[in-house]
Amino acid sequence: MQDTIRDGGSRTTGSNVATVTEALAERIGREKYKIWFQDCTSFTLTEEHLRIGVPNPFLANWLEGHFLREIKAAAQSVIGLVPEISFTVDPDLSGNRRPNPAPAKPRAGAPAAEPRTPRAVPGSTDSLRLTLDSFVVGSSNELAYNAARAVVRERQSPYNPLFIHGGCGVGKTHLLQGICHGVAHTRPGARWLYLSAEEFANQFVLALKTKKLDAFRGRMRQTDLLAIDDVHFLASKPSTQEEFLHTFNTINLAGKQVVLVSDAHPKMIGQLSDKLVNRFVSGMVVKIEPPDFETRCAICRQYSRKITGAGGGERGQTPPLPEGVVRFVAERVRTNVRELEGALVKLIAYAALQNEKLTLAMAQAVLAEHIERCDPIVHVCDIESAVGAYFGVTPALLHSSKKSHTISLARHFGMYLIRKHTNMSSSEVGRCMGNKNHATVLIACKKVDEMLTCDEETHWQSPHGNKVARTRAIVAQLEDNISH
Repeated sequence: MQDTIRDGGSRTTGSNVATVTEALAERIGREKYKIWFQDCTSFTLTEEHLRIGVPNPFLANWLEGHFLREIKAAAQSVIGLVPEISFTVDPDLSGNRRPNPAPAKPRAGAPAAEPRTPRAVPGSTDSLRLTLDSFVVGSSNELAYNAARAVVRERQSPYNPLFIHGGCGVGKTHLLQGICHGVAHTRPGARWLYLSAEEFANQFVLALKTKKLDAFRGRMRQTDLLAIDDVHFLASKPSTQEEFLHTFNTINLAGKQVVLVSDAHPKMIGQLSDKLVNRFVSGMVVKIEPPDFETRCAICRQYSRKITGAGGGERGQTPPLPEGVVRFVAERVRTNVRELEGALVKLIAYAALQNEKLTLAMAQAVLAEHIERCDPIVHVCDIESAVGAYFGVTPALLHSSKKSHTISLARHFGMYLIRKHTNMSSSEVGRCMGNKNHATVLIACKKVDEMLTCDEETHWQSPHGNKVARTRAIVAQLEDNISH
């Protein structure tokens, strides 16, 4: 005796199979069940065997790899034991709808190599925590914010690609997630894909190893919006850069949108191919500066409302920060949004746990050590980013043992500026710059001092050709970049 059910269609004989499919839908969610099982699978159940018919081998591999555990659990909950599960290709299902949640009508009998992953199609924004509505706009980020709004608003964006760059913690990822969230909300049928450059590289390598390049390229290229975070990760990866170049060209020629985020301007990302640099600068390149005082105040107010509105601690709801406290924190923590939020979390948590009113005196006492440690004149990472961007090398190369003229020159200027603008000793600077000894730091600083004394003309090789500048001009430009 066997029970069979064909989903969506509806030949159903046997309540056990119907109960199994219902249990499966409850376990994985109705939306996922509709995408991957309804209209394109059939279930056949015997006493100890559950056979699942699918239209093609791709779907069989996908369901087995992603839902086998849930299928077994659903079957066990109905029949009391874990049956043997098998997937078989059923020619009768080949004309049914492929698993694709896009609202457009699917083509019957479409090639099996084209299915898209859930993240590349209209669907879940669960992985996106940040929206454009929660982004605090100020003079330092207004241009980038307006460009992001245009991408969401216009089906044919005037900014393609949109390349956003800036230092750590200034809101680049916030804008990128906000764009994806906005597109998903305003255009429910749009296919979008949000991932980091590291994920792109890892998936590309995996596709090469498993000989599934066609499926990988289908996922990446059949999108209305491709959003890539930390694109500087592609530096010094020529094969991945070549693959990304073809992905970019395919999406761009189709008139679809690409949004990229990086720590540095495309021309300042070391070991990035000229072809990619040319593509990236062909659209709109916009920098986000660290937030100014008024923007930091607005961020403090918004973040304090967000925290205190949620309960503010174990002893009850903490009132929002007084304006004096807001201005104190915004004035003393200038580096980036993450450190600003860290200071606020510490202050609000302390007040909630002590069950005391938030006051300026409390903020000064509680945050004294935090501000001393987190707000020096400049940060080492700021110096490394500025030096790397100026000389066209990555921070990783500054820490390496490579001794080419350009890398050594950049490393010398980096060590000099760290010694000048921080309280770190020569030994600490050496450890920070790739475990160099203190003598190396002393020699580097002495050499830059000598170059400054005579304002020596300095030559180096950038990714875009030979560069020449006077030493004092180099230091002045680097210090200006760091201060901003």
